[in-house]
Amino acid sequence: MTAQLIDGKAISENLLSVLRQRVAARVSAGKRPPCLAVVLVGGNPASHIYVNKKRQSCEAIGFRSLAYDLPAESSAQELLALIAKLNTDEEVDGILVQLPLPDHIESSLVIECIDPKKDVDGFHPYNLGRLAQRVPLLRPCTPKGIMTMLHTLHVDLHGLNAVVVGASNIVGRPMALELMLAGCTVTICHRFTRDLPDIVGRAEILVVAVGKPGFIKGEWVRDGAIVVDVGINRLENGKICGDVEFDAARQRAGWITPVPGGVGPMTVATLMENTLEALEARELG
Repeated sequence: MTAQLIDGKAISENLLSVLRQRVAARVSAGKRPPCLAVVLVGGNPASHIYVNKKRQSCEAIGFRSLAYDLPAESSAQELLALIAKLNTDEEVDGILVQLPLPDHIESSLVIECIDPKKDVDGFHPYNLGRLAQRVPLLRPCTPKGIMTMLHTLHVDLHGLNAVVVGASNIVGRPMALELMLAGCTVTICHRFTRDLPDIVGRAEILVVAVGKPGFIKGEWVRDGAIVVDVGINRLENGKICGDVEFDAARQRAGWITPVPGGVGPMTVATLMENTLEALEARELG
């Protein structure tokens, strides 16, 4: 068996095309385009790459993009003052503060200060709570993007055994909530999990987000499983790889996401989708 690739790049381009059409229709009707404010603190090279991709996506589909690049030594008070200003700006629909932040700024404090209606990352406790209660509004981008990918497979997810490896607030935990919302039976694995190979081997859907290259061995993967690799790791030779042993896993899985070209593009496209949905929700009051 050789798994079919889940082409996140193609799926994301289709989503962006739909969003571009919706924005064009808004503008033709005399309405303003969505506006995303992107805040970057410090000079983290990877963060610069991600932020540039988000700003380029805004431009490509007709969004306004506001760039706020703050020096690494900026205080938490300065960052919170900027967020307070953006919260009250009626022309701003989404606020994204790129993570990670410098060590002297507490991320959770910053996230909680963003207006939940403009929290297009979906990280605010209000939005995560809505997802947990099965009444989601703005949903975390990577898990939501993964669900969009899964729906393109036209597989009935109800009752499937899903395993999420990694329990972060950004991916693992909300991913588990998304899969439960879709009717899966979900197991979350973390650093204290015992018998990981055995648990992974029972997964009909496997989502891995741990940030360790090749952490999940190919022989652990169940025959025919859907494997979603969220990891993006740069090796010493400069190559990019995921958290799953791709070549070996592909010989067993039914579907698998490549790295790069899998989950990454979906995260950015879903951020754009969230921003448009935030605007439309605020217009409805």
